[in-house]
Amino acid sequence: MRVALISDIHGHQIALELVLAEIDREAVDLIVCLGDVATLGPRPLECIQLLRSRAIRSVLGNHDAFLLQPDLIEQYAPPPLVARAVDWCRTELHGDDLTWLQTFELELDVPMGQAGTVRLFHGSPRSHMEVILATTPADELDEMLAGRSGAVLAGGHTHVQMLRQHRGQLVLNVGAVGMPFLEDFRSASQRNEAPRIMPHAEYTILSLDRGRIQVDLRRVALRDGSSRNAVLQSQMPMREMFAAQYL
Repeated sequence: MRVALISDIHGHQIALELVLAEIDREAVDLIVCLGDVATLGPRPLECIQLLRSRAIRSVLGNHDAFLLQPDLIEQYAPPPLVARAVDWCRTELHGDDLTWLQTFELELDVPMGQAGTVRLFHGSPRSHMEVILATTPADELDEMLAGRSGAVLAGGHTHVQMLRQHRGQLVLNVGAVGMPFLEDFRSASQRNEAPRIMPHAEYTILSLDRGRIQVDLRRVALRDGSSRNAVLQSQMPMREMFAAQYL
């Protein structure tokens, strides 16, 4: 059995298409998205339509929740430019797109035979806004996992791909399709800087091999200028910031 996990697409249609094309060549049995599908990037509608056309199941991310509950973003207290980008994204979507977002689940379990269960979420099982990093103290991670167990516990949210062993379980961040960060966004914020976006798209494949789950962290290069062109052709509020970063 082979399962592909994607997350944090953030309206980056070009990256999503490249990742899905590579996944298709891998002949996986299941693709699951771990949330944050549409906001911030230049082509939110196209990303939603692509996932819908392929009937890809999704976990609810914090940005998906912001689209459904506009007042929720105040609890997250993002920079004003991010809040404007979320509002712009909402105007780009149709009513049935928002209805589809309502089908997203807080958590998903994927059985992988005798190897056990893969538990999927966005930030943590406790909250789609919590941050799990390689440096998160073990006791804090216990609280975030909220009693969940599994062979693999996988999320997204931080845009920092990660794999760590925690009390015998694998804790995984599958990486970001749309904007993988060089470091935790909070570190950049402390320096009053925007997070640095790396020139690739990320995803993960889990494979069942002789009763064990193998974790394969993947990257797809984005260096042909198409990402920058898509941003510049968009009316998204964050276009100047992203155009300065994309090659």
